[in-house]
Amino acid sequence: MAQPQRPDFPGNDLGDQFRFWPKHNEKIYERLESKHAWLEEKQAAAQGDGEPPATQKSELDPLENEMILNIGPQHPATHGVLRCVVKLDGETIEKSVLDIGYLHRGIEKLAESKTYQEFMPYTDRMDYLSPYSNNVAWCLAVEKLAGIEVPERAQWIRMIMSELARISSHCLWLGVGMMDAGAVSGFVWTFQEREEIYSIMDEVAGARFTVSHSRIGGVANDFSPRAIEMIRDFIEKFPSRIEGWEGLLNKNRIWIERNKGVGRLTKEEALELGVTGPNLRGSGVPYDVRRFEPYLKYDEVDFTIPVREAGDCLA
Repeated sequence: MAQPQRPDFPGNDLGDQFRFWPKHNEKIYERLESKHAWLEEKQAAAQGDGEPPATQKSELDPLENEMILNIGPQHPATHGVLRCVVKLDGETIEKSVLDIGYLHRGIEKLAESKTYQEFMPYTDRMDYLSPYSNNVAWCLAVEKLAGIEVPERAQWIRMIMSELARISSHCLWLGVGMMDAGAVSGFVWTFQEREEIYSIMDEVAGARFTVSHSRIGGVANDFSPRAIEMIRDFIEKFPSRIEGWEGLLNKNRIWIERNKGVGRLTKEEALELGVTGPNLRGSGVPYDVRRFEPYLKYDEVDFTIPVREAGDCLA
């Protein structure tokens, strides 16, 4: 049955008009349109006065000294998640306008017609790089509301699988980042590790990607003996592989030059902007939500919070 149109949905007031820009981004695109209009006026004025002198010509043509560049949403480095309009001076970004929302799927609207358990597969799609973590987050929220106590073993299984999903997600951004910066071999290595994690997911949940293994009140099934063996084998080998990647990158001149001192974020700026995760720790703040607001069984395990002070892309 078709859902009725919501009167407050952006664009409903436009009638039969087609509008490319989302309504909530009007101010952003007014700035972009004014930039294009300014450039066209300058070029038209120059054509009316004849051939402009060399100094004026370089001022009118942004390609002589600067460039306005669209990065995404269909760009190899953005993977469809956002669009950046950047003003470049060489390789230095002087100004940037971000256009987000390309992965908006109306999850909350879809949830209105589902039961709590029926909504579980939708959480896989919310962050497709770490689907298991999404399953767990949804279950924890529902269980807290309903006052459901989860068996201890199920909590350990959730935590182990969430950490594997976290490693898989980090392997992707690191591999893609290395490839974009010129270290193509690193992309292949990180994806080999992702493949091993996918095999574990397949053994445990019966699916490689969209797992939907967590259940409200527990998990769908226990670890099989083969799954335990696969997990042990992975965690024994993985630390040495990280050391190999680190050794490669620390000797890669291109990687160092393209990341050291780039995109610097101070500790104060990171806290003011509400930055979290590795980006916050890379700016010198030793905060990890698993330590300070533990869930599952994180309060029963000991781990080190890695911190870097530089606050740049290399950190």
